[in-house]
Amino acid sequence: MKWGFPQYSGKGLFINARAETALQKKTFSESVLHRRCVIPARHFYEWDASKNKVTFLRENGSTLYMAGLYNLIEDEIRFVILTTQANPSVSPVHDRMPLILEKENVEDWICDGERTQAFLQKIPVSLQRTQEYEQQSLFGML
Repeated sequence: MKWGFPQYSGKGLFINARAETALQKKTFSESVLHRRCVIPARHFYEWDASKNKVTFLRENGSTLYMAGLYNLIEDEIRFVILTTQANPSVSPVHDRMPLILEKENVEDWICDGERTQAFLQKIPVSLQRTQEYEQQSLFGML
C-alpha cells in the first residue's frame, strides 16, 4: 500500500484522518465502514515546538497497532492513519496522535463493523517518550 489519499485539489496527500470526524467526511466515510486496516510499527514520532524529534513507543517495546483506512485510488491501494486527541503521555509534545489499538482488538477493528464507532472513540494507552537530542540555540544563551 502507498501512504496517503490524494487531496481533491490534486496538490498533496491526506496522510491522516481524524477519528472524530472520519465517518462524516466524504473522503473517508466509506473506508471507515468497509476498508479498515492496521499499520504495525515499533514507534512513531512527532516534533515538539522547538523542532526536536520525539519518539513514542510502548513501555515494553512491543508493537504499536495503529488504526487505519484504505481505498483503491487510480489502481493503487492507498492508506491513511487514524488520529485522535493526544493522551497525557503525548500531549506535552503534540495535540494529536495515532489511534492505537491493543493486539487483542486488531481482528475486531478489521472485521467487526458494529464496533467501529466504539473504536473511533478509544483513548490510546500511555506511551513512553524518548528523545535522542534536544536542539540548542546559542541566541538564547547570549
